Amino acid sequence: MLRLITAALLHMVILAAMFVYGGQLSAQEDSGAWYAIDASVMTPSGGDIDVQRRTPRETVRNFIRLTEDQQFAKAAQYLHLGDLPEDSRKEEGVQLARKLAMVIERQLWIDWAGLSARPDAMLETGTSKNALAGKPRRDIGLKMVEVEGQAYEIRLGRYKAADADPVWMFTPQTVQNIPTLYEKFGPSRFERHIPRELTIRVGGLRLWEWILLPIMLGGLLGLGWVTNRSVGWASRTVPGPLLRPALERSRIPLAFVVVAIAAQFMLSLGVSFSGPVTTILRPFLMIVIVTGLGITGLKIVDAVLDRITVRVIGEIDDTRSLDQRELYTSIYAIRRIIVLLMVGIAIIVLLSRLNLFDSLGMSLLASAGVLTVLLGIAGQAVLGNIMASLQIALAKPIRIGDSVQFEDNWAYVESIFYTFLRLRTWDERRIIVPVKYFVSQPFENWSVTDARILKTITLFLDHRADIDELREVFCDLAKDDEDVIEHEHLFAAVTKHSEAGQEMSFYAMGPDPSAAWAAEMRLREALLAYIRDKHPDWWPQERLLLKDRTEGGQQITSANDAQAGE
Repeated sequence: MLRLITAALLHMVILAAMFVYGGQLSAQEDSGAWYAIDASVMTPSGGDIDVQRRTPRETVRNFIRLTEDQQFAKAAQYLHLGDLPEDSRKEEGVQLARKLAMVIERQLWIDWAGLSARPDAMLETGTSKNALAGKPRRDIGLKMVEVEGQAYEIRLGRYKAADADPVWMFTPQTVQNIPTLYEKFGPSRFERHIPRELTIRVGGLRLWEWILLPIMLGGLLGLGWVTNRSVGWASRTVPGPLLRPALERSRIPLAFVVVAIAAQFMLSLGVSFSGPVTTILRPFLMIVIVTGLGITGLKIVDAVLDRITVRVIGEIDDTRSLDQRELYTSIYAIRRIIVLLMVGIAIIVLLSRLNLFDSLGMSLLASAGVLTVLLGIAGQAVLGNIMASLQIALAKPIRIGDSVQFEDNWAYVESIFYTFLRLRTWDERRIIVPVKYFVSQPFENWSVTDARILKTITLFLDHRADIDELREVFCDLAKDDEDVIEHEHLFAAVTKHSEAGQEMSFYAMGPDPSAAWAAEMRLREALLAYIRDKHPDWWPQERLLLKDRTEGGQQITSANDAQAGE
């Protein structure tokens, strides 16, 4: 009996402990889903206890609707005014609600689909890989803005008073930031003089914005035209062979930079557009400024490198020394490295200046994930060409000015760009070849060590031609030709024969492919002239097989001998 009583008491103690511990866990769990506040903060003096603030989307939607209807007293109930004196909450809340509405209108493009419609604002596991997925949230960030180098955020928080349901309101930190944000993004002096009739919204924008945007665009286009003409005039009048081409090449990018800076200046001084326009216009202007400055810097670098090339090297071909051709190729490699650095710096500047990871920007990046993968697959050819270009710049299998034989085309390497290289043929044609394709195909580099090249002159003559005599004539002609070098390498021999005749080859060294080609043509013409004048019987002749009908024998004679017999 005593044992049963002891077991019952122990069981009751365990149940009590589990009840208390479970209550503590429940309280802890609940406290992690909202912030506890005083009931007076949730319903300020004169407030409506039935305001709808159950979800983040409902809070933002109703706040904007009330402020558009000029019901700022009701809209103030969506602000956490706990840091204000209780007797001044009603009056100051009205002003704060009006100012916050103006800031949201100017700076916030609300992503309604991404704004949670759940009371606990929980991220569903199936739609997000965020670490908070499946857990209730008690605060949400809507917008991060920068004012004089300081970050200010507009956030929502979930709050609960005793014996009341949790509600979503703008956080005390947001309320504290409202005056600073309003001073920065509130109505400008220009807008204070706009008639009330022009502030009516049409198609998401105010009427005065529809009027001002085309006027502003026209003025900026005119400013760009003036800048372009002014820079062009300066490029023709300023002294210095380096500054003139740099200005001439920078006309268009400088015009874009001036236009973007002027637009930024107008926005910062007197014109404050609504959220959609600001969200698109300001990042676009920043991109234009950074891109324009980068292109301008690249044009200046190009002008400097071109000046160095012309002054130090001059016209590049295979007559230049190996060091000069390597220097020219290295200059192009430096240009490509500078471009990569400028692109990297531009991306870093844009990411630092533009807040791409809050609210709408984050959802845009997430929705663009599939598109990014598709673009990456489509851009494999471009990336492959860029990597092949860098491979050429580092390994230097070819250099600018090298003479190459590529797919039966004799050409000079004229330029090596990121995605293609340009070949100049001997007859002044230009062959554009993708870099990746070029390095994947076999080619002959006649200038890999130096520009010298051994040319071969081939003649097909009759068996009666005397190779010793032609060898002597060839050596005399080659020694008298100004484009033939290294006379000790002169050589002539019979390289092939057949029933029809014999093939004779004559070898001579030229200082470069161009000079060697010209010498080859002259030597061939001279040899043919010698044979035509001295030994016309050495020309190839057709031989006929004649049968003797009387004795059944046969006789081989040439066509010329047969004609002479007739």
